[in-house]
Amino acid sequence: MQIQRSFKDHSAYGRLYLVATPIGNLDDMSIRMIETLKAVDLIAAEDTRNTGLLLKHFHIATKQISFHEHNAREKIPVLLDLLKKGQSIAQVSDAGLPSISDPGHDLVKAAISQDIAVVTVPGPSAGISALIASGLLPQPHIFYGFLPRKAGQQKEFFSSKMAYPETQIFYESPHRVRATLENMLQVYGDRSAVLVRELTKLYEEYQRGLISELIDHLAQHPPKGECLLIVEGAREEKREMADADLLAEIAVLVESGSKTNQAVKDIAKKYGRNKSELYALYHSQ
Repeated sequence: MQIQRSFKDHSAYGRLYLVATPIGNLDDMSIRMIETLKAVDLIAAEDTRNTGLLLKHFHIATKQISFHEHNAREKIPVLLDLLKKGQSIAQVSDAGLPSISDPGHDLVKAAISQDIAVVTVPGPSAGISALIASGLLPQPHIFYGFLPRKAGQQKEFFSSKMAYPETQIFYESPHRVRATLENMLQVYGDRSAVLVRELTKLYEEYQRGLISELIDHLAQHPPKGECLLIVEGAREEKREMADADLLAEIAVLVESGSKTNQAVKDIAKKYGRNKSELYALYHSQ
């Protein structure tokens, strides 16, 4: 077991600070977030142009280095070398908490493996902020972030999660959110859901209703801006799956490219059913 105190053995090393940034409203910037960004030697930013605007607003002159999913492999050794030389580095994403849908997690793992201290400077989180105002059960919950883009991959993903009782949190593009809800409806059925748009910004909006109602609303009112989806988990009475529902899930997996044997095995394991009986039932249709 690794204990945080062991980092003190390397007093000459710098520290990696994971600094949250506002998800829309700049007034959400905390004093500690500002002071940390001013004090570090370098800021590793997902988008230096976007972060540059934030730094300019708060009169922060710290130098930036680009650090995103496309250059993470080459930049992580560079950042580790600087940290070992005693420089302190703040990693920031475009909005919200680092390591959520950005390469910060790989940097954190690499730093920990080298006994470099990692410090969190907490702040806004879009997923949790939307969840607590959604009206859906806040706990337990599961945060999934961005979904696969292709319809077949989405349906396969939803099929693997449809029996989960936890409230589910997704990020989605405004251009794809209606199609995503349509795919979700086919697999999950008509659950309660909330579409959150422009969180903390001037036109912040919550659309609450059944998935089918959100789809109808979006047909008349195409969304603009950043979107999140909060979706009700499976209710207890719905997790006792009827044979027809199990066969429908198997069909979705097969249509998505899974072999029949594997699809039957996955669904049998998921719902605690006998694989041979379910296989025979599938082929008796």
